[in-house]
Amino acid sequence: MDLLSGRKADEIFEGQVHVYKHMYAYLDSMCLKWCIELEIPTIIYNHEKPITLYELISILQVPPSKISGVERLMRHLSHNGFFDIVTIHDDDDENKEEKEAYALTISSELLVKGTEYCLIPMAKFFLDPSVSSSYNLLGKWTLEENLTLCEISLGTNHWDFLSKNPSILTSFNESMASDSQMVKLALKDHSAVFEGLESIVDVGGGNGTISKIISDMFPKLKCIVFDLPHVVEKFSGNNSNNLSFIGGDMFNFIPETDAVLLKWILHDWDDEDCVMILKKCKDAISKNTKGGKAIIIDFVINEKQDEFGLTQIKLRMDIAMTSVNGKERSEEEFKKLFLEAGFQDYKIFPLTGMYSLIVVYP
Repeated sequence: MDLLSGRKADEIFEGQVHVYKHMYAYLDSMCLKWCIELEIPTIIYNHEKPITLYELISILQVPPSKISGVERLMRHLSHNGFFDIVTIHDDDDENKEEKEAYALTISSELLVKGTEYCLIPMAKFFLDPSVSSSYNLLGKWTLEENLTLCEISLGTNHWDFLSKNPSILTSFNESMASDSQMVKLALKDHSAVFEGLESIVDVGGGNGTISKIISDMFPKLKCIVFDLPHVVEKFSGNNSNNLSFIGGDMFNFIPETDAVLLKWILHDWDDEDCVMILKKCKDAISKNTKGGKAIIIDFVINEKQDEFGLTQIKLRMDIAMTSVNGKERSEEEFKKLFLEAGFQDYKIFPLTGMYSLIVVYP
């Protein structure tokens, strides 16, 4: 039986294009990595004006045989919105000849080294071969009972792998810190959620970037970064009047507090583990007579309301969480977790960008 016998040729070719588009999609990631390794956005930024291909390859000191490679990279990245191709006039040219040059877009501005909202650490970690190559084994992962993708590809779970590889742990912490800077933007319009609190525990807070942001916003709020001992030990010297680091395991206990912050934590765990974490959160805030709360910053999948591109990144992140057997969740899935953990109510506030702020009440 010829499955496609009833299809028109243009329909078949359209299907082929769709398959090839996804088959080669990994090259989008590799071109992004290529661009970051060459520091092209930073070069253009330091150039202080759009840069021609000749100027770029001169700064990069590209050998003649690879000039076309850089040209093709820039064409690809420009097509995908990382650079604008603009026309400039060369002031040193007597004929004032028009030339094409590359200018930064908002996406490549986020890839300039040393800037406040730089996403280079995020890209470097998730495009590191030790992370990205794991997804070649998704088929095997599907048929293996209980094992995470990391356990299949690396022989150990994600967290143990990080603890045994200090350089990758540093890269991971830096990636989470760069994402927290983006969250800083999103929290500006929702700072009221922290008002009236005397203390907050940032569970799984890593190097404390998000807590530092909150402690700066609210100098009288006592912020505690709570993470595994090997994570926080190197940051204990960063303690300040209202920011401190405590080592421990969130599955055993969470320090008593007015509020618990979980930024990108629940998506790392399956439903059973999430309920355990949330119960520990509830225990930590239950003695607050004014009404404690858990503050969650995470993705909330909403295929019906979100535009296609936003849903696409959330669904890709959902696949990414196979590395730890975690998942991204819809509102209904979050609600089920909250009720099972003994919480009574919740509110969801979509933040600017990809994130949502979820406030959960005991």
